[in-house]
Amino acid sequence: MSKRLVPLILALATAATADVAAQDVPTFTADVAPILYESCARCHQPDGIGPMSLLTYQDARRYAGRIAQKVETRQMPPWHLDKTVGIQAYKNDVSLSDRQIETILTWAAGGAPEGDPSALPPRPELPDGSEFALTAELGPPDFVVRSTPYTVAANAQDQWWTPTTTFEGIIDRPRYVRATELKGSFPDGLKVLHHGHVTLSMTDENGRRSSRPIGRQGVGKGGDLFPENTGMLIQPDGQLNWNLHYFPIDEVVEDEQAIAAVWLYPEDYVPEYETVGEQRFTADMGGDMPWAGDIVLPPHSVKVQQGTHVLDRPALISSFRPHMHMRGRAQSIEAIYPDGRREMLGRVDNYSHFWQIAYEFEEQAAPLLPRGTVLLITTTWDNTADNPINPDPRQWVVFGQRGVDEMSHVWMGMTYLTDEQFERLSAQRTRIAQAGGDD
Repeated sequence: MSKRLVPLILALATAATADVAAQDVPTFTADVAPILYESCARCHQPDGIGPMSLLTYQDARRYAGRIAQKVETRQMPPWHLDKTVGIQAYKNDVSLSDRQIETILTWAAGGAPEGDPSALPPRPELPDGSEFALTAELGPPDFVVRSTPYTVAANAQDQWWTPTTTFEGIIDRPRYVRATELKGSFPDGLKVLHHGHVTLSMTDENGRRSSRPIGRQGVGKGGDLFPENTGMLIQPDGQLNWNLHYFPIDEVVEDEQAIAAVWLYPEDYVPEYETVGEQRFTADMGGDMPWAGDIVLPPHSVKVQQGTHVLDRPALISSFRPHMHMRGRAQSIEAIYPDGRREMLGRVDNYSHFWQIAYEFEEQAAPLLPRGTVLLITTTWDNTADNPINPDPRQWVVFGQRGVDEMSHVWMGMTYLTDEQFERLSAQRTRIAQAGGDD
């Protein structure tokens, strides 16, 4: 072979290899946009809480490197569950598959090509935050309540607003709630309300006092839609107690009013199961405070704390939502059954204080626990320099409401059962399992 032909053949072979490689690189329109539209666009849109919009190729191309880094480390989409232990069937799982992550990484490494513009899927219809998310599924709420106004200062520390408002004349008889949703006002209230609660303190016809949540909010948490044939009973009068935790942005948000929406069952409908909604279970021993008084984190330390709760009646857990602050690393819930058997229900191993995600079990996977079950809650904090959001590992940290203080509890969607209801649900699950998952 002529020596002059060798460079030409090598050049042609290199070009052919490059052409094949280019064909193997995913494109935005055909491969990446479907992933972003399904899993990212709800937040990453012009009116979303994400720091940038990712709806167009031009926007996504600009942030290709950052997108790749966030999905490779599984920081985005936010789903902090340990996928190696516990129940893995969730209604609201937004995590990406290994294949989806590989697609995005290959696209970014290959120069983030656009591809054929005609292959771009239709842009998703996205809520802008002015409406409640559950409206798309349930229609308009039956009633809406608002907190009194509060002005959130700019560039300040955490702020709280805890007003009390009346609950009179909204319903005229006891009613069962189907769903609730709490959010900040649109648009800027959505950016500053980190998490919050509104509970109805009420008295029933027998004079018994109780309270029920008609809205619990957290960044990344949706509304609470109770399982089928399950409702929460509320009375027609009482008072609303608001507990709103605001995290300021770089501008003043004047007269912010948190808003809670409630969807009711029809007037004469009595659901088979009565829930108490999301309830707090602590992983501490109380100390000199009503709860969490024994949280003490030395400087440069990793600390683990456990708490136990014994169920005095059967229960169905529909969701769990860990809550710690900036030193929080992990939290798990384990069931210890009356016969001694232990089961890990769920574990968050990459907790982020910036997100308050409720992990909603698929109905057939939701923990169904007998009377006498012990719930073991384990919390891990990281007060070292290895924690990337630790404001100062040299500090002692104790319980407190600020993000730089600490907490240690988990919110669980709880439906307590009678013994007869527990037996019936257990038998139903056994039949479904024997039938291969078909009811």
